[in-house]
Amino acid sequence: MKEQVILVDEQDNPIGSMEKIEAHQKALLHRAFSVFIFNNRGELMLQQRAKKKYHSPLLWTNTCCSHQKAGETNLEAGKRRLQEEMGFSCDLEEVFSFIYKAPFDNGLTEHELDHVMVGKYEEDPKINKEEVEAFKWMSLKDVKKDIGNEPELYTEWFKIIFKESYEKISKHI
Repeated sequence: MKEQVILVDEQDNPIGSMEKIEAHQKALLHRAFSVFIFNNRGELMLQQRAKKKYHSPLLWTNTCCSHQKAGETNLEAGKRRLQEEMGFSCDLEEVFSFIYKAPFDNGLTEHELDHVMVGKYEEDPKINKEEVEAFKWMSLKDVKKDIGNEPELYTEWFKIIFKESYEKISKHI
């Protein structure tokens, strides 16, 4: 079965479900999450998307992000995907949520009510090469500077989320 997303209204009330690609083709609002993992030095773990991804291949983004499954809490979804993509688990805290819309050159659009979570982890991840090409640790200050200098190296949604969340996640490092 193809991956389904949970369609929601602007208050995050479920209104149905739809196959992920179709929701992105139609730019329909759906539930999503973004995880930001920090180490004790305050550095953010970034991932570079695998080169075979259907959109935004080889671009840098937050530690992991995806969509909740039916019946799954935001924190359960974040922990599941963190394990699937980065090969580890840790406690997560949901910091805030917001709605964004990011169109891509391939005709797809991310229109998501995104639940942003943070966690702490000290070791290097055991990345799933099907999902992740590479990882690196960077300070928020350096990420902000790098996005300003070379925005084309980052996913569209990460640039939006990072700008929206910079102050909020800085308080949770």
